[in-house]
Amino acid sequence: MTSTRTQRLLRSSRGLLVALAAVLTIAGCGLVSSSGTFEKASLPYGKKPLEGASLTVTSKSFTEGVILGKITATYLAAAGADVTDLTGAPGSASSRQAQLNGDADILWEYTGTAWVNYHNQTETIADPKVLWQKVHDIELADHDLVWLPPANFNNTYAFAASSATAKRLGVRSLSDVAKLPVADRTFCVDDEFYSRSDGFGPMLEKYGIPLGDPNGVPLTNVTRMDAGVIYTSTAKSSPCNFGEVYTTDGRIKNLDLTVLDDDKKFFLPYSGTAVVRNEVLKKYPEIADLLGDISQRLNSDIMQDLNGRVDIDGEDPSTVAYDWLKSEHLIA
Repeated sequence: MTSTRTQRLLRSSRGLLVALAAVLTIAGCGLVSSSGTFEKASLPYGKKPLEGASLTVTSKSFTEGVILGKITATYLAAAGADVTDLTGAPGSASSRQAQLNGDADILWEYTGTAWVNYHNQTETIADPKVLWQKVHDIELADHDLVWLPPANFNNTYAFAASSATAKRLGVRSLSDVAKLPVADRTFCVDDEFYSRSDGFGPMLEKYGIPLGDPNGVPLTNVTRMDAGVIYTSTAKSSPCNFGEVYTTDGRIKNLDLTVLDDDKKFFLPYSGTAVVRNEVLKKYPEIADLLGDISQRLNSDIMQDLNGRVDIDGEDPSTVAYDWLKSEHLIA
């Protein structure tokens, strides 16, 4: 997940994207998944509002991106569209560039990613609706991409503690952490978040416990490690009481972690949003309502559950997507 927020866009040719499509199809990432769930999907009452439409859905390669892509591809195919599935494009650049080039029509994105990585903005906008509107306007003007109303989940940075540790220390927010004795202010972070200009150091400054200050967070209180290891280390409260997490990660529930409130609103919102090429949306305006059916049902708790089914239980993202659509009565 971290790399999707930091890597610069790599300009690739249309030929490379065509090659990517071929690779994905050969690898079994096409419309029919290993479980065959795409073939079974249909809308209730046999409705086909997108009959005759040809659409290409792409996604980023991390779990949440793939799940959102599979949900979208399955639902639009059920609505009658001929869907080419390019979900799981490596990194942020491939999927983004595919859409910019017109090789992909629909992609789930994050407002924070667009604001910081795609448009190099440095202002922190805490209100997710305000940030979405600004991103919406820039993307429509600069790239003719429509950012539809966002879903109610925010996959942003946060800090968490084991529920037992949070209770023992009496902390619910990052301001509570700042009130603890210095010895209890121990953190696990990954190298990227540690070093970025809007990362760990500035966050500690915001909360009045400067990094490297003996009265703030001494360097000996910080352990840098791989992002994946942070969750288990935080659950054990060793070597840290507080670990960097992403707010929709399935391991939060699985490991019984308590996410601390960013009460001073340091972290930028990363609202999940379906993005559609304007040309395609004008041709098939029904897409907006269909994707709205998905967005209005998603929230952070649901995304944690769906991500956990893939990352922890080892389920196929296509099956997870199909099951969720079925449970919401969006497909028959």
